[in-house]
Amino acid sequence: MFLAMNRFKITPGFEEGFEDVWRKRDTYLSEVPGFKKFSLLKGATTEEFVLYASHSVWESKEAFVEWTQSDAFRKAHAQASAPKGTYLGHPELETFESVLEE
Repeated sequence: MFLAMNRFKITPGFEEGFEDVWRKRDTYLSEVPGFKKFSLLKGATTEEFVLYASHSVWESKEAFVEWTQSDAFRKAHAQASAPKGTYLGHPELETFESVLEE
């Protein structure tokens, strides 16, 4: 199993627009070999930002890397973006490979 997670710091008050972009997008993930699951998670809220994470589970690191080089990836990322002022910096990508599964 391989997990890819992007962490987003969102300007307080812009949560609805950010979430709306994710709800309305076409992911194209169902047509990608090795894809298992996707979730958008909302985390802590501070005075400075609201934390979100996009969380995808893959059969393997290779499946994830192949997706990032695919037409499906390009189509998914060419869609509408959140309103200006939503993001406080670039998303932070974190990846994890399974060590133990029960």
